[in-house]
Amino acid sequence: MVVLTVRRDHYGKIFAFKLTGHADSGPHGQDLVCAAVSAVAFGSVNAVESLANLKMDVRQKNDGGYLECGISDCPADANLEKAQLILEAMLVSMRTIEKSYGQYIRISD
Repeated sequence: MVVLTVRRDHYGKIFAFKLTGHADSGPHGQDLVCAAVSAVAFGSVNAVESLANLKMDVRQKNDGGYLECGISDCPADANLEKAQLILEAMLVSMRTIEKSYGQYIRISD
């Protein structure tokens, strides 16, 4: 099972998230849940960095099954509101996956 853990600050803003585990919803290389979760997560990180001008710290394991991301630096020209919108959109997408494939993904927010 994939577990998504979302971390928020005391204002309710997402500042980090962690994905652990494997969906195992299909054969290796054909696991649609894993592919969907990975695409949403990596697309969101790329969007935060490209569109909000924020660098995210990214940690992953070589064998997969682990992705941890957090906002690290906030330059003067960073757009924190845009980053929040992207991260909240990521969470909406993950909840959509969870709604259809709840036996393979759990979200802790």
